[in-house]
Amino acid sequence: MSTEAHSERVSRNMDGPDADAERNRAANAEAHKRSRLVRTLSTFLENRLAVVGVGIVGFFLLFCYVGPSVYHTDQIHIELSETTLAPSLAHPLGTNEVGYDQLGRLMVGGQSSLEVGIAAALLATAFGTLWGAVAGYAGGVIDAAMMRIVDALLAMPALFLLLFLSSIARPNSGLLILVISLISWLGPARLVRGQALTLRTRDYVRSVRLMGGGPMRAVLRHIAPNSIGTVVVNAPFQVADAILTVAALSFLGLGVPPPAANWGDMLSNGINYVYDGYWWLIYPPGLAIVLVVVAFNLIGDALRDSFDVRLRRR
Repeated sequence: MSTEAHSERVSRNMDGPDADAERNRAANAEAHKRSRLVRTLSTFLENRLAVVGVGIVGFFLLFCYVGPSVYHTDQIHIELSETTLAPSLAHPLGTNEVGYDQLGRLMVGGQSSLEVGIAAALLATAFGTLWGAVAGYAGGVIDAAMMRIVDALLAMPALFLLLFLSSIARPNSGLLILVISLISWLGPARLVRGQALTLRTRDYVRSVRLMGGGPMRAVLRHIAPNSIGTVVVNAPFQVADAILTVAALSFLGLGVPPPAANWGDMLSNGINYVYDGYWWLIYPPGLAIVLVVVAFNLIGDALRDSFDVRLRRR
C-alpha cells in the first residue's frame, strides 16, 4: 500500500462518523440551495411578461450604449438651419428645436436617464436595507426613533422636497442621484425592518449574541443577507420609480443642463410644439419612458412570484 493511500485511510478513520455526517449535511445544504436557485430561475422564466421585460431593458441598454457608436451624431453643436425637420433618411426621427438629431438625442438621453435611475435606486436600496436591518434588530427605543424619522420623511410631499433640493443647487447627474435617493430609501427601510423583526428571533441570530458577536456582525452577516429576497424583489420597482422621478424633474426644468439630455427633458421641450404637429419630438421619448418603466415593473412582479413560495407556480 502506498504512503498516500495509507495516510488517506488513517485520516478517514480519525475523522470518524461525526465528520462524515457533517460533510453530508454540508453537501445536502449546498444541493438544497442549488435546487432552490434553479426553481426560482425556472419560475421567473415561466413568466413570459418577465422575459419580455428583460428583453426590453436589454434592448434599451444596447440602444443607448452601443447605438451611438453605430449611429454617429453631433449632440453638442447647434445647427439652426436644420431645426424641427421631419423624419427622413438622413434623420430617421427628425431633428429637434435646435437642430439635434432626435434619434441620436434619444440614445444619449437614455444613458443619462438609465444611469441616474439605476444608481439612485441602488444607493437608496443599500442605505434603506442597512437602516431597516439595524432598526429591526435593535428594537426598543432605537427602533422607535429610527422609524419615526422614516415616518416623518414619508409625511413630506416627495415632489415638493425634490423641487426644493433641486432648486438650491445647480442640477447635475450626481446631485440628481443624491436627491432621488433621499426620498427613495424609505420604502426599502420599512420592508427590511419588518423582515428583521422576524429574523432577530431565529436561533442563528441568537447564537451570535451568545458567542459574543457584536450587533453589526449580526446585521451584516445574518439579518441583511437573509432579507435579500425582499430587497431583490423591491429593487426593480425602485429603478422604475427613480426613472419616472428623473423624467418628472427634467420635465419641470430641474434636470441636467444642456448640452446634456435625458428623456424627461426631451419630452418637456417637445410639449412646447404639441400644436405644431411635431410628433417626433413627443412620442419617442415618452414611449421610451413608458416602456422602460413597465419593463422594470414586470421584472419586479416576476421576482416577487419567484421568491415567494406561496406564489410560486407548481
